[in-house]
Parts: sequence; structure tokens; C-alpha cells
Amino acid sequence: MTSTVPTEHPKSDPVTNAEKPPENWTTGDEAMTGAQASYLKTLSEEAGDPEAYDTGLTKAQASKRIDALQEQTGRGA
Repeated sequence: MTSTVPTEHPKSDPVTNAEKPPENWTTGDEAMTGAQASYLKTLSEEAGDPEAYDTGLTKAQASKRIDALQEQTGRGA
């Protein structure tokens, strides 16, 4: 079960807003991580869209592009 405010037991009772939209990330304007770059490259190749891979993306932009490509390739959860 999740709560709307942190409790003394955050591992067993996580806060419902723990997942923020990428545009609200504190570090969203930083360059994408190596893991994001690697996964984005893989997804762009699988989608047949090599232009989707852009080395200049920020973490937030990469996250959004990964989400879109996951949906396109059927890899999304």
C-alpha cells in the first residue's frame, strides 16, 4: 500500500508521488546517462528509426524518447 506522505517505514510504505515526470526532475537538464544512451540506441535500431538516437539529449528528453520507443517496439511495460 502507498501513502501520500512519507512515513517512518518508506521501504514498506512508499510515497505515491515518488515517481516524478521527467520535466520535473532536478537533474533532468543534465546529459543523458550512459545506460540511457545504450538503451536508446538499442530501441532506435529495433524501431528502424536511427534518427531517434541523439547524443545531445538530456536525461528528461532521453526518458521521454525511451518511453515512446518502448511503446513503438512493444518493449514497454
